Amino acid sequence: MSSVSAYSGSQGTVRVVLPFDLADLLAGWRLVQAAMLNEVPAEFTRDEWAYLAAFLSETNLRLPFARSFGAAAGAAVENGLLARPRGRVALWLPNNVSLLGPLMLIVVSLTGNRLRMKAGSRSEDLTGIFLDFVRRHARDGALAAYLADSVRHEVFSADDPRNLEMAAEGAVRIVFGSDAAAAAIDALPHPADSLSVAFVDRRSEAWLEPERCDDATLRDLIKVFAIYGLAGCTSPARAVLLDSDRRAALDLRDRLVDLWPSVIRGRPEMNLASDNLCALQLARMAGWDARLVADGRAVVSVGDHSLPTYPALLELRLVPASRAQAREGLPDNIQTIGHALRDASAPEWLDLLAKTNVVRFVPLGAMHHFETVWDGRDFFAELFTYTRVTQ
Repeated sequence: MSSVSAYSGSQGTVRVVLPFDLADLLAGWRLVQAAMLNEVPAEFTRDEWAYLAAFLSETNLRLPFARSFGAAAGAAVENGLLARPRGRVALWLPNNVSLLGPLMLIVVSLTGNRLRMKAGSRSEDLTGIFLDFVRRHARDGALAAYLADSVRHEVFSADDPRNLEMAAEGAVRIVFGSDAAAAAIDALPHPADSLSVAFVDRRSEAWLEPERCDDATLRDLIKVFAIYGLAGCTSPARAVLLDSDRRAALDLRDRLVDLWPSVIRGRPEMNLASDNLCALQLARMAGWDARLVADGRAVVSVGDHSLPTYPALLELRLVPASRAQAREGLPDNIQTIGHALRDASAPEWLDLLAKTNVVRFVPLGAMHHFETVWDGRDFFAELFTYTRVTQ
């Protein structure tokens, strides 16, 4: 059963037509959320599973409609837009960000578009595990029907001919990955009127004011860094200690090294500890003042923007800088700044951001939080096509 929901925003009234009853679909996700509280697949960490469960709150699942279209409206009669699903969504997932597949499955389900997902072939397939869990617990209703009729999930390599199939049938092609991967997908034959949405190579930073660097803030910094290290686009490639000096950065490094084992427990795998020892040696050769966390869990280094970098996974780089230096030192492909500031909404910060390419400025602990406005574009709204309706 299809349904029409009305929203009122800056573009007037938007009537969203879905191929199911939205309330019924949300009820299905509530059943899944309830089941998640009692069962955690072994392949997921408890933090990952808890984040997914929280993401499934009905309030959160209604937010994309409000952010893209406006406040829910009644039986509105004003002129406006008719929004309907574009059709088939082809989704290529990366190897290094484990939760993107489950999160995108949830978001695309809200739009009613058919979804075909290619999971990363060099990583653990958490998307498939989550999809199996959802199918077991969705039971009857709109969500169960949507998963049965409209969702396809596969794992294959970059040179598999099924990539051609996905590109040829996709009304929307969404790629998470490197610049090269996005270009390769875009080069595949595809419908002339199809939409390409590419989320490619990005870097992120943490900006900290010394006054905010209490243990709670440092724990947040360790957590957001350690989950993906330098491999994640939303992980802080460096932490900038604002309006400070090298001595303060060295003190902060030592506090992080001492605190780290109480935040990230357990010994690392031997190969990871070995990689971190190598990163320590490279850091010191390049001029960074580096220390190894106990048991080789990670490296924390102090330097400035001018020092060279090198391949590493779990090396957190601390850079003392003025605000002007922090802005000038941003990489061209900057994505997220996770902040720990006294007042992040102060006019001076807004003025500074207006002179940058930053697309997300969020509290430190929210650096990995997923939203439907990503890399500066509202991809949720782009999953619909629009007809202007006037009386």
